[in-house]
Order: sequence, then structure tokens, then C-alpha cells
Amino acid sequence: MLASVSVEQFDRTIEDKGWFLFEKVLDDEFIARLRRDCLKWIEICSEYQIRNGINESGDGTAHHCLGSGDSIDRFIDMHLFHDYIGSYFGNEPYICNSLTPIGGFPGADIYVHKLHRDVRTLIPGYPLKLNMLVMCDDFTAENGTMMLSGSHYRHERPSDEEFERHHERLVAPAGSVVLFHSTLWHKGAHIKGPRNRVALTVGYGRAYIKPHMDYARMLGEEYGKTLSPLTRQVLGYNSRVPVNLDEWYRPIEKRLYHSNQG
Repeated sequence: MLASVSVEQFDRTIEDKGWFLFEKVLDDEFIARLRRDCLKWIEICSEYQIRNGINESGDGTAHHCLGSGDSIDRFIDMHLFHDYIGSYFGNEPYICNSLTPIGGFPGADIYVHKLHRDVRTLIPGYPLKLNMLVMCDDFTAENGTMMLSGSHYRHERPSDEEFERHHERLVAPAGSVVLFHSTLWHKGAHIKGPRNRVALTVGYGRAYIKPHMDYARMLGEEYGKTLSPLTRQVLGYNSRVPVNLDEWYRPIEKRLYHSNQG
């Protein structure tokens, strides 16, 4: 599927519609591992939420789930969509801005179910962030995320009535991936029935924009040494902020913030 989609086709569609669906690009075996690892991390992060008084039982999401050597690390390191993401950002360096497994549990009513967009700042013609959604279960006409196509250029929030009349559902089998403008108005579906619907969401942003988590500091330099040059870039190792003068005054080749990061 990826080989059949040109970058030009992707650019035209996401510019006009605000989102692009790559159908069934991950095989069943890998997506099953990814689903299990997303749920594993949701259990881990639920413990943090409960311990720190955020909620009483976890909200069914997890955040910044990297570093354990599991399938999420592997997926980030695959760079399957690098050509498309790079083109979206004008072929300038970009980094991982956020990483969130979502459990999609029946009966849940959390922030993802509210009509929203993921970036409040809108600069027409200069996107700051790109969303990725990896479907670990089938997305159907009942449980698929709802998107208002073409709304990525709108400053004002659409009315609930307009959204209900004109939204489109993401409908595709497990293993499919959607890339969409972070300014696109959308909301998650409330899940009904006995089975949850798992997804992995990843946000990518321009290298000079502060991410939600300092992944390079979280993962550490030893972990960083094991990464490919592109993965080091995507995880922010080339756009780190010095915290003391010794880190600031370094030879060019050892600087934490590289000159090509914007």
C-alpha cells in the first residue's frame, strides 16, 4: 500500500482534506504485539495516575511509552512514513512530539471524546504538528474516530450540529494508519459492546518546538547511542537544550542543539 501512494498524492490529499488513510500497512502479527504493548503501557501509566491522585482507576490512556525495547520502540524505529512526514514539514527536520496508546474501553468518557484539535496555533501554509493514528483493532462505522474534513484551516470551533451533520468516520481494518493535520477538528467515538478498541497515537512536530516529553533526557545517552541517525533525530537527540555552560560551550560536532534544527 505504501509503495502505491506517491508523496505528491499524499500532499494533495492532506492539504485538501486534512487527513490521509494508509489501509492495512502493518501485518497481523506485528499489530497483535503492538496491541498487547499498548495495553501493557496503559496498565503502567494507570498506576502513576492513581498514585498521583489524577484519578481513581486510570483513564484508559498512556503517554510517552518508549524505552522498554518493545514493539512501540520498533514501530518508531521503522520510519515507514518518513517520506510523507518529511514532505509535510517541508523536508525540514522533525521530532516526535507525543506518543499515546489509547485503550478505547467501553463506557469510557474522557478527553479524546470531546470535539477538539491538537494544536491551538494555526498558521496557514505552515503546519506545526502532524498526528498519526495506528489502528490496533478494526475501526468501524460504530467505533471509528470522527473527522471533519477540511476543517484544518478553521480558527473557530465547529458547532456540534455542524460536526454531527458533516463528519466522516475513520473506517479501516486493524493495521491501518492515518496521518492528519493536528489542527483538524475531530473526536473519538464512545465504544459500545464488550470489546475495547485499541489505537496508538503519535504526534510529530518541527524540531524547534518543545515536545510534550523530553525523550532524549528520559531515555538517556546510552540508549541514544544504540539508535540510527534518523531515530536519534526523531527522538530529539539533535535538538536538546543545554542546562549549563559546560553543555553550551562545546565543539560543533558535540553540541546538543544542531544548527539544522530551525
